Amino acid sequence: MDGGGDRFDVVVVGAGPAGAAAALAARRAGAGVLLLDKATFPRDKPCGDGIAPHALDVVRELGVSGVEEGYAPVPALRLVGPGGRAVARAHARVVYTIPRMVFDRRLVEAAVRAGAVLRRHAVRRVEDRGGYVVVDGEIRAGAVVGADGAYSLVRRALGEPPNGPGHLALAIRGYAEAPEIAAEQRIVTTAAGWPAYAWAFPIGDGRANIGYGEVLRGRPLTREHLLDRLAALLPDLDTAAAAGLRAHHLPLSTRRPVAGRGRLLLAGDAMSLINPFTGEGIFYAVLSGALAGAAALDPGAPARRYRAALRRRLGAHLRHSRAAAALSSQRWIVDAAVRAADRDQRVFDALIELGLGDGRLTPRTLASVAAATLNR
Repeated sequence: MDGGGDRFDVVVVGAGPAGAAAALAARRAGAGVLLLDKATFPRDKPCGDGIAPHALDVVRELGVSGVEEGYAPVPALRLVGPGGRAVARAHARVVYTIPRMVFDRRLVEAAVRAGAVLRRHAVRRVEDRGGYVVVDGEIRAGAVVGADGAYSLVRRALGEPPNGPGHLALAIRGYAEAPEIAAEQRIVTTAAGWPAYAWAFPIGDGRANIGYGEVLRGRPLTREHLLDRLAALLPDLDTAAAAGLRAHHLPLSTRRPVAGRGRLLLAGDAMSLINPFTGEGIFYAVLSGALAGAAALDPGAPARRYRAALRRRLGAHLRHSRAAAALSSQRWIVDAAVRAADRDQRVFDALIELGLGDGRLTPRTLASVAAATLNR
């Protein structure tokens, strides 16, 4: 068939944060948008649920406000290095913990209010015909944005394989009673299985999103291993009673596929946009989705326009985050970074910007970490 059924300017595959942001951006430009997802909303998504202010900035630029309504801001972070040294400081800008069941639903509902058509549909085939794209032989689109996760079908259509060992992490997430940690996020790194860490992010209702993640190095990680490490690193929480324990893969940005080719574009996890330094992906998802949705309307070369927009907006940051990930492969450097952040709020703030937003490795940060290495 030649896509003789429905016709849209933009079809977005996947209605998570990247897909919803793409739909919102395309609608703001006046496009007819079809948003496809194999699930119905609300639906759960294994994730740390941490929402940085940078992600909310992008969402507001898309005309959406109030996605954080009903959730208390989390003003501080406690970071424990692999050697046991800790730093606890206030965030320069507060963060939130919003379950993806809620956050994703609010974004997709905003896209529908903006005029996007939401349809439950599991996409099986995407064909770029040059001047247009055909989805499952029935839907014709001017461009397709693949926001369909770590094992993206659109990514496969571009001939790009999924991430392999060294560039893929595995994490498990659940929800535990945690009334005592309402004021701070907690990240506890560990020398065992390095690089690896556990987290506890308070939601504000007496519970916390808890989890443990580890970079895959070519050997399988069992559910029992993940749960054992989670319990060992968060001994004050009843991790065994946690609800909703689910594992998920995190494709790290150290091995990114092409951002797009022709009329096929990738955003969010489909493009391996997971910060290798922290595992954060929501900011990358909404930003890349917004850029992809805007670029999809280019009548000549949407992928070329999108690649250029990504380079301008994230190129330098992605290079710096990759460098930070390489440096943090050495545990002693991470311990030095924790000591430096404990001594200087500005270093702490710079590391947060690098890990949660679009920050860079500043000369001050590098000098402070070097000094902390020499003066233990």
